[in-house]
Amino acid sequence: MYIAVVALLTFVLPLGSAFVEHAPPGAAPFMGLIGKWFVFWAAGVRLALAGARQLFQPEFTARQIFKIEGSDALPLVREIGAANLALGAVGAASLWRPDFIPPIALVGTIFYGIAGFRHALETGRTLNETVAMGSDLFVFIMLAAYAVHALLW
Repeated sequence: MYIAVVALLTFVLPLGSAFVEHAPPGAAPFMGLIGKWFVFWAAGVRLALAGARQLFQPEFTARQIFKIEGSDALPLVREIGAANLALGAVGAASLWRPDFIPPIALVGTIFYGIAGFRHALETGRTLNETVAMGSDLFVFIMLAAYAVHALLW
C-alpha cells in the first residue's frame, strides 16, 4: 500500500494533472504547471498524509523507514509528523492560493533534497527506504527545477 500511495502522489497525480491542464490550446506554461501540481500533490497531500500517519501511527515510520525498534523514538516521529502535516497543509492550500506555490516549492526542494540524499547514504536499504529515496529525489529535482525557473522568470 505504501508504494502505491507514494507512486500516485509522487509521479502519477502530479504529472497527470500537469499534462491534463496543459493539453488545451493556450494552456499555462508547462513549468508553471509542474510547480503547481508538484507543490499540491507531493509537498501538499503527500506530506499531509505522511504527517497524519506519523502523528497517529508513528511506529510505521520508526520501524519501516528509520529501522528503529522500541518506543523511545515515537515522540520524535510525532514531532516530525506535526511538521509534515503543517507543511503539507500549506502545500495543499496552494491550489486555492497560488502565491503559496513558490515558497512551498523552495521549502519542499530543501526538505526532499535532504531526505533523499540522507536515504541515499544509508547502506542496506529496505524496499520502503529505497522507494522513499527515489521518490524524494525525484520530487527534489522537479521542485528545484520549478523553483529555479520561478526565481529566474
